[in-house]
Amino acid sequence: MNSFKAIVIKEQEDDIIYGVEQIGEDKLSDGDVLIKVAYSSINYKDMLAVQKKGGVIRDYPMIPGIDLSGTVVESKDSRFQEGQEVVVTGFAMGMSHTGGFAEYARVPADWVVALPERLSLRDAMVFGTAGFTAALSILALEKSGMDPKNNPEILVTGSTGGVGSIAVQMLNKIGYGNITALVRKEHQVEVAKSLGAHAVIFPDDLGELKKPLNKQKFDYVVDTVGGDVASVLIPQISYGGSMSMCGNAAGIGLTATVLPFILRGVNVLGIDSVNVPIDKRPAIWAKMATDWNIAGTTLADEISLEEVPSTIDAIKKGEHLGRTIVKC
Repeated sequence: MNSFKAIVIKEQEDDIIYGVEQIGEDKLSDGDVLIKVAYSSINYKDMLAVQKKGGVIRDYPMIPGIDLSGTVVESKDSRFQEGQEVVVTGFAMGMSHTGGFAEYARVPADWVVALPERLSLRDAMVFGTAGFTAALSILALEKSGMDPKNNPEILVTGSTGGVGSIAVQMLNKIGYGNITALVRKEHQVEVAKSLGAHAVIFPDDLGELKKPLNKQKFDYVVDTVGGDVASVLIPQISYGGSMSMCGNAAGIGLTATVLPFILRGVNVLGIDSVNVPIDKRPAIWAKMATDWNIAGTTLADEISLEEVPSTIDAIKKGEHLGRTIVKC
């Protein structure tokens, strides 16, 4: 194989630098399946990966990118054949294992999912890790009792970001009629409504964390940001309601008392998309390819590897909307 393009992160003295380089196959981590990458996508974790002490990458150099879709070039595992279209998200990819921001990737076969028939390689990364996480969040809430037949009040935080924007659209497509979107800036209001939100509020509308129990406003919450936002919301969840939690953009701290849990039976459901067992993943991707497929209407931009730094900078500044996929 000739050399190919990849984004490489390096440690330089007391700083982190990264950019597009020409590398060889020997720079890829070990694995059973070599994939020609078609698309990757940019996620919040990818922004953290290029920060000094971002908590994502510890050994350098490293190719970032926590997800990818592409075509198998070589396989040592009988489950996958040359020419087969596949998708990979999570596990150690883009963290301790070279990731998707490259023209080629090599990964363990146990990380690979065959692309569902009704999903294109591009659509797979319109969903990407963000869509996979949104689907996991909704599935967890439905397992906890959320049902469109009951017309519940649902709040989605970070509603114009990657996970939140897809969650709003999925909920709308499933048939949930009372979706409230939490946004931080005025220009995000119309965006949230266009995604399917029926009401839009700002953090100030939630009030402050003054009482261990507050007025019951929401039956279910898809929380993508954590921190003070999640802390304020827990006392406002209705009796028997639940909150899924998958992100920490608003911080890793959580201020709470036991009262919402022991007096209202509130449930907090932790969502991890990284280490979901491989045997559970195909069913989730199949759902995203069929009943929950909103890839054609998702707010998504397409960029090249060379444009990745500017998008990551926008995420860092809180100026990024929807999904950005990287054509590799």
